[in-house]
Parts: sequence; C-alpha cells; structure tokens
Amino acid sequence: MKLIAVVAGLIAVEGAALSIQSNLQSPVQSVLKHSQALSRQPNILFIITDDQDLQLNSTSYTPFISKHLREQGTFFRNHFVTTALCCPSRVSLWTGRQAHNTNVTDVNPPYGGYPKFVERGFNENFLPVWLQNAGYDTYYTGKMFNSHTIYNYDSPHVNGFNGSDFLLDPYTYSYLNSTYQRNHDPPVSHEGEHTIDVITGKALGFLDDALDGERPFFLAVSPVAPHSNVDPGDISSGNIYMSAPIPLKRHEHYFQDIKVPRAANFNPNQPSGVSWVHDLPLLNQSTVDYNDHFYRSRLRALQGVDELVDSLITRLEASGQMDNTYIIYTSDNGFHIGQHRLPPERLEDIRVPLFIRGPDVAKGHVQDAVTTHVDLAPTLFYLAGIPARDDFDGAPIPVTPGLDGERHEHVTVEYWGSAVAEGAFSGIGPGGSAFIPNNTYKSVRLLGRGYNLYYSVWCNNEHEFYDLLTDPYQLNNLYQTTSQANGDEPQILGRSLTQAINRLDALLMVLKSCQGVTCIQPWDVLHPLDPVDTLLDALDEEYDGFYGAQPRVSFSWCDAGYIVAAEGPQVPLTSRHGVSWEIWV
Repeated sequence: MKLIAVVAGLIAVEGAALSIQSNLQSPVQSVLKHSQALSRQPNILFIITDDQDLQLNSTSYTPFISKHLREQGTFFRNHFVTTALCCPSRVSLWTGRQAHNTNVTDVNPPYGGYPKFVERGFNENFLPVWLQNAGYDTYYTGKMFNSHTIYNYDSPHVNGFNGSDFLLDPYTYSYLNSTYQRNHDPPVSHEGEHTIDVITGKALGFLDDALDGERPFFLAVSPVAPHSNVDPGDISSGNIYMSAPIPLKRHEHYFQDIKVPRAANFNPNQPSGVSWVHDLPLLNQSTVDYNDHFYRSRLRALQGVDELVDSLITRLEASGQMDNTYIIYTSDNGFHIGQHRLPPERLEDIRVPLFIRGPDVAKGHVQDAVTTHVDLAPTLFYLAGIPARDDFDGAPIPVTPGLDGERHEHVTVEYWGSAVAEGAFSGIGPGGSAFIPNNTYKSVRLLGRGYNLYYSVWCNNEHEFYDLLTDPYQLNNLYQTTSQANGDEPQILGRSLTQAINRLDALLMVLKSCQGVTCIQPWDVLHPLDPVDTLLDALDEEYDGFYGAQPRVSFSWCDAGYIVAAEGPQVPLTSRHGVSWEIWV
C-alpha cells in the first residue's frame, strides 16, 4: 500500500526507495554491491561546457570526444536540464535539487548568482563538500557560477575544494581577457591569452595533483566555450552585448561551409509557439547569414574543448588509473540559433549532451532512459558508494548494469525571469532591447512507451502542447485544437487531447512544487492507492472525472523569481480508489 503524508507544507511519499526502478535490489544494496566491486572508491573527472547544444549537432564536430567518450562509453540521448539557464542549472546539478527547491533561479541577485547560492546555505551543503566528507580530494577549474566576481570571491570563498582556480566576472566570458582566482589567492588577469589555453594548463595541473594523491579524486573542469563572448566593459556599463565566441587561432578557419541545420523549425514561414515567441518576425537573409556565422564560431570554439578532453584523457591513460575513473561530459543548458525565428539564446533548450565512461559502463552504447541534471549528484553518490540523501530530487541514472530497469518518464522544466537574446540582431524586446521580461513558465516533458509529449504553462497563462512523435520540431501547438466541434479532436494513446491534457496538467501541478521522492514518483501523489505509474495508466477512463475536477496550473502574475503567491494553486486532488479528496496543507 502507498502511504501519503504531508511534510514541510508539501506532499511527500514516505518509505519510498530512492531509485524508482521496479523489480530491482534496493538502492542501498546496489550501492554496497557496486562499492565492493571496486578496489577503492573511483576517481571522477567531470567536464561541463557552457551553452552547448545537442539538437544542433555540435557533438558531431568534436572527434576526440567521440573517440574517447562516445566510443568508449555511453551516450545518454534523452538527457535534460531542468532549468535552461546556467546558474540555476548548475546549482541544481551540484545539489541534486530542482530550482524551486534551491530558489536559485537567475544569474544575478536578488534571485540568483553566487550571492544567492551563499545566502541559501549551499556553500556548506553541496556536492564537493559531501564528497570531501566521504573521503575524496576535490578540485575545480573554470566557471562555477554567475555573479562570482573579482569583488565577492572571498566573501566567502567557495567551500569544498582542495584546489580551485575559478573564472570570475566580469571577465568570465571574455575569451581573450579572462581572470582566474586560485585557492585563496588574489585574482590574476590573463589578458592576451585564450581562456581555453589557460584552463587547459590549470586542469592538467590539478589532474597531476589528484593523481599524486593518496585518496580518490573528483576533478571538475568547466570551460566557458561555446558560450558567447562578452566584453568586460559591456558588463560594467550595463549594456551587455553577447557576440559570437572567439576560437583559438588554429581553429578560426574551420567549417567554412557549415550552416545551422535547416530543420523544419528553422525560420519557419508560419509563426509558432506562444507568448513573445509567437510574435517574432521572419528572419531576413542578413540575419540568417549572421546566424550561420554564429553557429560556425561556436563549433570552432568547441575545438579547444575537444583538445582539452583529449589532453586530460591521454594524461589519465598514462597514469594507469583510467580503469578506476569515471569521466562525465555534459553542459549546463542547450542553445538554439534561428529555430522558431529565435536569435541565438538558450532559454527553452533543455536537451544537452551527456557522455559517461568508466568501470562497467557499456562501450559505444546509446541509452534511451530519461535522465536529468538533478540525477547527476545521486549518480555520483551511487558510483562513489555513498548512501543517497533524502533531499535529492533525482535518482541514479543507469550507468552500470546494477541500475538497469524501468525509470521515470518525466522531466520537470521550470524557468523564471527574462529571456536574453544574443548576437548582432538581438533587439527583439521592448524598444529594441535584447531582454524579454516575461519568460516565466512551467512545463513537463514526457517520454514513455508510444508517446513523446511536451506540455507547458506560461506566466501569461498561455499553453503549449506538442506531440513530438508526429511533430518533432514543435510547429503544431495542439492545445489550440482541444475545443474542436463534433468530438473530432486529435487523440493521444486513444484518448482525446482534453483527457491527455487534464492528466499532464495534474502531473505538472505535483512537479512544480515537488520535493524529494515526489519529484521522482509524482503519480504516487495523485494515485496513492491506484496502480498508476505512467501517463498510459492514468489515461484509463475510470479516472476521467477525477482529472476533470483537478485545479489547473496557472499564474496570478509574471514575476522575475520564484514567488509562490504568483504561481497559482499548489496542491492537487488525490484519488482514493476512484473517490477524490483533497490534501490540505
């Protein structure tokens, strides 16, 4: 029997296991078995790029990453971030918690950035601190968080690292004028040096330190590429202009004939989407040509990252410790250029690369399981043999055979605040600004057996619903067709769109304020006593009345941060063998 309890003002499932796979050993047994199979805790090399796309095919242009990681490890092709903005995404990654639980939702104060991370208490309570307490030496170089600056780097210093060398604002995104800050030393300018060359030297130095140590190590390397270039002077003036990234000299002539992939959603003849996206004009030829240049610049900038990965793995192979080392490669959010007529930006792009190589990881394998950034901290705990934390909103991803089996089918997606356009044609906001003020939305992405769906509610209460099996480029918003006459709505899994949307909206109601296991098993909140674990189960017609009576996800107003009062109803109805009753909190 499933038991529901009210915990800390939210619905939580008591006694539920961390891992949601069915018919498997318990997570604790799995962790112990995995730990005992290794001679000691494994080393972990974690590489995280900035704004790297997956859907635009950037990984096809990185031959060393293909050689060392795709061919020697597993590619997780259904991996998603849960907030498509770098600082919130990184905080979720390093804490294993959704952004609505970290309340770090922006890149700058008052709603985000390094000061918000510190204010929320995470500087004493995040992944490197936990790993140190579990016996690891920890190292980091590159970008950590936004608003981590030459003025606040020591108030306080970032905790949890034996060695660190951080990129600091306002120089983080300046490819030829970066500033790094090592351990507790003052910041050092690297003006005139390319930031990828700088970070490569620092990363190899930390890797040597880690390999010489007596304890297992965690080394995170976070190059800024392929993020846009930003001049420090522009940040200081408040007139931020994001230009194309600057590659290393040896790569600046690569890919002369490459263009942004011309999929059906690239500069479509008919507008698509909702809110401000729907009103974007058709791109003219000058803009299209510039977008192709921007795309080539991103691919060129990634060549330095590709060589960085090659250098690190070559050094690892020479050390003799490769067989006890996991290598993880991902990005903080995706990116788009010209899709749906959008300028270069990332604020709806949740699909990112994820490659993992290491002991017992299948080689040359493609994994279809749904995985997210909030699953990465639980995964590292699993690999290191550390018992999972109760406040994790994710579960270990199926890296090794011990974690094979059924997984959840959903991704919780959330965003608050402004959209920021990039490049020379970025004046798409009010008065020709690069900023769109109301880009707040909540959504759920669902990949199950026979369905691939996306449902979102924007803060102006417009809705989107896409069937990605028939409309992979999200050009046909099905939400507009749910009131068709004569009962001839399109169908999802044999049910009407209305019935499907009723289920997805109730699921999103749970996910938008979930905590811990309710983020992993949200159907248990709606159906504590019913055999419902997937959308397909929930679509049974016996639940039509229950879902028809649910409160709907909505916003009272658009706000720049996570303000609960702005976010409408918070608690769904709960089914009890067909009888509906509400949990009051």
